[in-house]
Amino acid sequence: MDVESAIRTRRSIRAFLPRPVARELIDDILSAARYAPSGSNFQPWQVHVVQGELRDQIEQDALAAFAAGELGADWAYYPDPIPEPYRARRRATGWGLYSLLGIAKGDRAASKAQHARNFQFFGAPVGLFFVIDKSLELGSWLDYGMFLQNVMLMARQHGLHTCAQASWPELPRVVRRHLPIGDDQELVCGMALGYADPDAAINRYQPERAGVEEFARYHGFREKN
Repeated sequence: MDVESAIRTRRSIRAFLPRPVARELIDDILSAARYAPSGSNFQPWQVHVVQGELRDQIEQDALAAFAAGELGADWAYYPDPIPEPYRARRRATGWGLYSLLGIAKGDRAASKAQHARNFQFFGAPVGLFFVIDKSLELGSWLDYGMFLQNVMLMARQHGLHTCAQASWPELPRVVRRHLPIGDDQELVCGMALGYADPDAAINRYQPERAGVEEFARYHGFREKN
């Protein structure tokens, strides 16, 4: 798969097949992803990969904590309040997904059940947790984003799909109970990895992207004749 195809076909998958993912494929994905650029070659990424019984234990504990209302992130992913146009985009994404699932506006029980799917890795057989040293600054978080993108694009190279999950930092204590994550480390995100379920309606959702003319400004270029 060429780079552009990998970029254009990468999307957040929320229904996976139970088909196992070979250890060799994960090794290849991470081996290539490590070539992401980072300031002064810090390479701030550290990854925990889980599957099998351990993955299931984390899922069970996370679902119990979620049901008990024990959410509590150590850092804020979104601003509060969320300004426009970001608030509108977030709402459009939420309702776009829910409409495919037949979840009506105001159906809190169904919405909560779908939220809980995050903590089941959406059925993916492999979960990844990404951590960073707390001592590092925003520049290293920027570097981390490039590493995460490499992971997701390499997954596409192997015919796999992913879903980067900001939900897992809402339950950092659950993850810490099962993995050797030190107090000097921050949980950046989780990620579901596996083979997409081609029959799942939710996997048909593709949010709209702003056109180049909406976010790019060209300076010093001559106008075309």
